[in-house]
Amino acid sequence: MILDTLGCRICIMGPSGSGKSTLATAIGRSRGLPPVYLDQLYHRPDTNWQPRPAEEFTALHDEALLGARWVMDGNYSRLLPQRLARATGVILLDVPVMTSLLRYLRRAWFERDRHGGLEGGRDGARWAMIHHIAVVAPHSRRRYAEMFGGIGLPKVSLVTSQELARFYRLEGLDR
Repeated sequence: MILDTLGCRICIMGPSGSGKSTLATAIGRSRGLPPVYLDQLYHRPDTNWQPRPAEEFTALHDEALLGARWVMDGNYSRLLPQRLARATGVILLDVPVMTSLLRYLRRAWFERDRHGGLEGGRDGARWAMIHHIAVVAPHSRRRYAEMFGGIGLPKVSLVTSQELARFYRLEGLDR
């Protein structure tokens, strides 16, 4: 089983709408690893996704890293070196842009209590996020793929919805 090789501190990276939070929740349930959703640490609860001050986010991030066991979803590349220094394995999700966009719209319009959602936050389709997924994220995807190639930890890359579904099935994960 692939998950067993990734250890007890797993980083999940990938663009918005790729399934990071859902996968973190599934792995957490299956392996007894507390999920850490970086979006929840980065944004203030009970807001419309307003960021915390950078030093506050960094302190929360670094505190979460001290845990003996976790599965952490999110990118926040500025803090990736600290994460990788503590991680025992990495998963990169890189589903197609259209898949990410459709997942974002589905969660914005239809999902009330989603994995990794912001407590008290209001999810809704926002043009800035649609632009980010469709225009900005493709450039980040290339950067993440390059970074992923240089990571010396056990790792797995899932680049299609079919690969991700197969991973769930083979690892006995429930969404």
